[in-house]
Parts: sequence; C-alpha cells; structure tokens
Amino acid sequence: MPLVAGVDSSTQSTKVEIRDAETGALVGSGHAPHPAVRPPTSEQEPAAWWAAFESAWSCATAEVGAAPVEAISVAGQQHGMVVLDAEGEVIRPAKLWNDTTTAPDADWLAGQLPGGAAGWAQACGSVPTAAFTIAKLSWLHRSEPEHWARLARVCLPHDWLTLQLSGAFVTDRGDASGTGYWSPHDGRYRYDLLAIVDGGHNWNDALPAVCDPIDIVGEWNGTLVGPGTGDNMAAALGIGIGPGELAISIGTSGTVFTVSDAPTADPWGAVAGFADATGRFLPLVCTLNAAKVTDAVGRLLGAKHDKLDALALAADPGAGGLVLLPYLDGERTPNRPDATGVLTGLRSDVTRQQLARAAFEGVVCGLLDGRDALGHHTRIDGDVIRLIGGGARSAAYRQVLADLSGCAVVTTDLDEAVATGACVQAAAVWHRRAPEDVRDAWTIGTETITEPSAAAVARDDVRAAYAAVRD
Repeated sequence: MPLVAGVDSSTQSTKVEIRDAETGALVGSGHAPHPAVRPPTSEQEPAAWWAAFESAWSCATAEVGAAPVEAISVAGQQHGMVVLDAEGEVIRPAKLWNDTTTAPDADWLAGQLPGGAAGWAQACGSVPTAAFTIAKLSWLHRSEPEHWARLARVCLPHDWLTLQLSGAFVTDRGDASGTGYWSPHDGRYRYDLLAIVDGGHNWNDALPAVCDPIDIVGEWNGTLVGPGTGDNMAAALGIGIGPGELAISIGTSGTVFTVSDAPTADPWGAVAGFADATGRFLPLVCTLNAAKVTDAVGRLLGAKHDKLDALALAADPGAGGLVLLPYLDGERTPNRPDATGVLTGLRSDVTRQQLARAAFEGVVCGLLDGRDALGHHTRIDGDVIRLIGGGARSAAYRQVLADLSGCAVVTTDLDEAVATGACVQAAAVWHRRAPEDVRDAWTIGTETITEPSAAAVARDDVRAAYAAVRD
C-alpha cells in the first residue's frame, strides 16, 4: 500500500502521522515537544522544530518498518516570522503568532491605509493584529535594525520546514493569507502593504512562491514534498468540512471557522479572511486563550482533566453567578493584547464546582462570540458544531458548548486533525487529485454526538452575564 505522511508543527510540539494513501488508515505516528513559550514574548529557534520533527519522524517510521513513504506535507502554526540572511541562515529566533510585543506595530499599521482597519480588510482580507507576520516585520524594522539590515528572505514556520525538506522556497495560499500582505481576493502578494514597513526593501526576492494545493515542490530522500499549509487550513482538511459547516478547535488557542466559496473582509477585524488549502476560503476567528484557561484553573483547584470535568459538570449552568473573562495572556479577539483575566460574582459561599464551571463557560462564551461574528460575514448552516483539538476530549467542554450554543456537538476519535489534514494534502499530491476528493474517499474517525441538556435553557442568561463583564 502507498503511504503518505503529514506533519503538524505547532507551538507546543511536532506530531507526525503516516497513513495509507488509499484508505486513510493510520499506520504510524510520533510526537516530540518544542521549547515552552509564554506571551507576551513568544519565540522559538527554528532548529528546535527540525530536531522535534526528526524525533517524531523516527518514532512514526519505526512503526511502519522499511515501507517507503511516497509523499509528505507540513502544516505549521500560522503567522509567525522566520527571517533568513542571504546565505539562508536564520537571523534570530522566530517570533510566533502569540507574541504580543508587536501589538504597537499592528496598531500603527492599521492607521497607515486610507479607511484604516476597513482598508486593510479590503486589501488582504484581514485587519492585522499582533499575530500577523506584517506586524512582526514592522517590529523587527523598528526594534532590531542590525538584524533588519541582514534580511534577505521572510517565511512562515511551515515554509521554513518545507525548505529544509525540499530546498524550495515556497508557501501555499492558505498560510500566505495569514501574513497581512497576501490577498485571498486577488491571489497575489500586496507589495504596497510591505512598502509601509520599508519602501526601499527588495520584497520581490524576499517572499516565497505561492504554490497550488497539489504542487510537487521537491523531494526528500526520494519522498515527494507537497506545498504544506497553515495549521487551521490543515485542520479543515483533516475533518473534511465543507462550505457552511462550522468547526471549533479548542487547544492552547481557540478557533472558530468554516469553509466558504467566496472571500470575506471584516472591517472590524474579528473575522480573519483567510484562504484554505483547496482553492476556497476559510473565514476564521481566533482567540488567544482557550484550554490554557481551564488548565490554569485546574492547577489552582488541584484537579487534573477528568476531575476538573467532573467538578464543572456538577455545577449548574451560570456557576452561581460566577463569571470568568478568560483573557489571561492578553487577547486577540477582541483585540486586547494587554488584557488580563477578570473574575466577577465571587461570594464567600463559592464552590470548587462553580469555579470550574465558570472557567469552561468563559472560554466557550468567547468562542460563541466568534461564531456570531463569523455568521455576519459568511453562511453557517445547520445546528451542528464540529469540535476538534485537545478540548474535544473534555466532557465538560463538549457539554458546555452544546448547552450554550443549543447545537449538537460532533467529535471524532481522530487524535490529530492537523496532522491528518497534512496527510490528506500529501495523498492529494501523490494521487494528483483534489484534496477534498481524497478526504471524501477516506473513512476515518468514529463520530460521537453531544446534545444540549435540559439545563441549557439558561444559555441566554449565561451569555448575557459574560457580555456584561466583557463590555
């Protein structure tokens, strides 16, 4: 059987999956951690990603023996900035998506176009925040002129890993759409936006070529290398969502997204107008704080995941009036990079169960705000939410999301949607078929459905209490 590999290089770790290119069956996997980061400064050495890949690859291939892997694709954390000199050497540690030291640059950039934020949304589909690559370039230009003087190439984390595999300086439309200088609507780089950062720089030679979804960009030890993509685009491929279907991912950060046949442009900046990895579009809302919030509360309560779930599910909806605004490390949506968390409604009779419930409700209310914003700019169908990420394994996240949304929450036993999506792209490269057609032909993942409980009638009150604190 032909085998393909998918790589998920996230903020926390590298995951590798090896799957049967015909059926999608998982035959090997590996995992290796990355150095820990904590905003506001969030940086990693790209060499650490490669070391983690080699370790994870060794584990995954040990499970398949001598069987050759025909194609490989890399999905990586979006937005980050990897800067290279003329010899291709990394100039400084990569700034990651969740580094908020670039927030002043994002604010400055927003005022440099006619129409402000709305002008940016029309130009590149999104209003730049601290996460976007263009804000990080502005920060580098302003803060480290000695490094700026050496700048020859700029790439994203997945671009850099693809470069190590194939020798090709390339990207794809999905990940490129999160830079703040590539237009999903026009399908091209916007050099005029980069000129705002530095009008004298030779940007034509500094940016990777943008590949089509199933382009072969090179070979690695005889294995075809696909163009790769961003992690959110790969996740959409991995779970196989189509236009109008809603997905929420709960990991370190939270994302709410759907696939669209048309590009979007939100002048308020809540919805990022990304492209996807198939030729369509991926409007998305990202929150900086998700599972890290419940992890922090679990640490305070001395409760690991299952115990924290049990505590939260033992409390009534609304947590007895306790509300947690979960902006622990600043927030991206809404754009409050300097924010911290807020806990209100605290009384002397508060229980551990109520504090646990408030943490889950705070995260979910923020994600549902994202769903509401998404619905203003693109079509969302039905009463079903597909939940992925580490949070999908939490009974409390599943139930609280179902209760506060009024929707059935569908999860699958796919452990790594991003790595699976990268496998889909690799198989599409191998088969020379559209990625969505490959995913439709695979029968992987057993679905579980969580329905809203009878107690969900309190959903409007819970969300109203959250909104009162947020605003």
